[in-house]
Amino acid sequence: MTIFRLVRVAFACFAFIQSFQLSAAAIYPIESASILAGSKFDIKIELDDVVTLEDVTVRLNSKPIARDAIFISNESGKGSSITYRDVQLNRAGKYVLSATSPKQSLQVSWDVYKSGPRRVKNVILFIGDGMTIANRTSARVLSKGIYEGRYQGKLAFDDMPNMALIGTSGSDSLITDSANSMSAYTTGHKTAVNAMGVYVSRAEDNLSHPKVETIVEIIKRNTKMSVGIVSDAELQDATPGAMVSHTRRRADKSYIAEQLFASGAEVILGGGSAYFYPQSIKGSKRKDEKDLIGQFKSDGYQVVFTKEQLMSASNSNSTKKVFGVFHPDNMDGSLDRFFLKKNTVEQYPNQPDLTDMTKSAIDVLSKNPNGFFLMVEAALIDKFNHPLDWERAAFDTIMLSNAVQIAKDFAKTHPDTLIIVTPDHTHSGSISGVIDDAKPGPLRERVGVYADAGYPNYPKADVNGYPNQIDVSKRLAYFYGNYPDHYETMHPKLDGTFKPAIKGDGGKYVANPKYIQLQEDAIHIGGNLPSHQDVGVHTADDAVLNAMGPGSEKFRGFMDNTEVFKVMVDSLGLGQK
Repeated sequence: MTIFRLVRVAFACFAFIQSFQLSAAAIYPIESASILAGSKFDIKIELDDVVTLEDVTVRLNSKPIARDAIFISNESGKGSSITYRDVQLNRAGKYVLSATSPKQSLQVSWDVYKSGPRRVKNVILFIGDGMTIANRTSARVLSKGIYEGRYQGKLAFDDMPNMALIGTSGSDSLITDSANSMSAYTTGHKTAVNAMGVYVSRAEDNLSHPKVETIVEIIKRNTKMSVGIVSDAELQDATPGAMVSHTRRRADKSYIAEQLFASGAEVILGGGSAYFYPQSIKGSKRKDEKDLIGQFKSDGYQVVFTKEQLMSASNSNSTKKVFGVFHPDNMDGSLDRFFLKKNTVEQYPNQPDLTDMTKSAIDVLSKNPNGFFLMVEAALIDKFNHPLDWERAAFDTIMLSNAVQIAKDFAKTHPDTLIIVTPDHTHSGSISGVIDDAKPGPLRERVGVYADAGYPNYPKADVNGYPNQIDVSKRLAYFYGNYPDHYETMHPKLDGTFKPAIKGDGGKYVANPKYIQLQEDAIHIGGNLPSHQDVGVHTADDAVLNAMGPGSEKFRGFMDNTEVFKVMVDSLGLGQK
């Protein structure tokens, strides 16, 4: 073979490899997807070439798909696409979908599974958003105390009999966000960062990507159960949004608010009132005149705006549906509401606690003899982990424990209840020792490690598990593993949530000078994140899930986050025909 022929062959091989690498052809659901029998989902086939519908042969287990298709000749200038909406596969087994055009051949295989018979009447899913191991440990130190190496009590989910490590990565990235990680819990399908209830395709419109049915939709379509959605974040935030929504972008908050109403969930409680009011109302964040508050009222919901109104509504035997919004944005955390009175507590003094919302939800939902599914999110654990404010995150982990105890008390008289407590993802963070103000020298020299750590001197917690003082002389040395530039004070932020970085020259984030002005010995920490990040980020560390009740024995070892959905629908018998 001559040198010129070798060169031509090399170029041909390179061109083939390059064309293969640049191929954007795809089938959704993706390879190895697990699909609940009878659930609804969209099939989408994306080709690289522009063809006619007649040019494409689509087969499912070697048989043509006998249903109408949505065909786009050249979608987004990237090739033809074919979509089949609301497909249902009722028989369990292996399925192979193939699509062949004159220039391409694509194939994926799926596992369609049925559930067993219904084993539980109620499922209560608690999400400690972003809760990592150190959040649990710090909450236990503060609320229970530790003496001679032994904790003097446990968090409510510490003694649940079943536990699993949960992998949280999404379809596009090792690191997840709350949208796609929660979507895995609610649909059993993987998706991409910022997406919920859809597979991310080449569609340009956020709402046109191939959809997968959520557990709320399956329950409402197939059963007479009630549904509750509770969060101390905006109700349009990723975790509650993933219960009901199908969008490529979690920022579609007006749409998510509409989907909350359309879901038919009997109990909806949380923040985010700004997206339920028409734009003509002061404080509204909508871009239209839809009045969702009015729609909830017209649909028979008891609509409440304060803790007192919520408790009154839930205590009434006549209340079957309740909608409550208690803050235009995210609600305030327990450290601020109960002790410091910072952030927006003075503006919104009548916010209920997560425990109040949990109890009210259970009181209303348990009136249904057909059972209920309730999701409760302690969202602020994540909201405080991001800005490296571990004390506030610890207090809200204590609050989550208190809410879980309410569910456990309910389960004592209703043993046919499955309770699950899990993060949707994790944050960095660990306890390295104890900071002792009595030690001499610079701030870093006051960190005691190993035998020099000893124990912190937080006061004994109150009946609800909260110590009334956190700026004590011997404090936990809690450090995050990823961070922007910031000043480390090693003290709790008593004047409001920590804001580690602010935008500087050139748009890059720099350490917030406020904290060196407040504390002269604060240590400047150079960030280990990209300079466009102003807070800490999520991690790929495994999430720790705890569970009790019928079906909880299936949580063991390491599991993928999509398997949490599988356990819930199996326990509820939602894949039975």
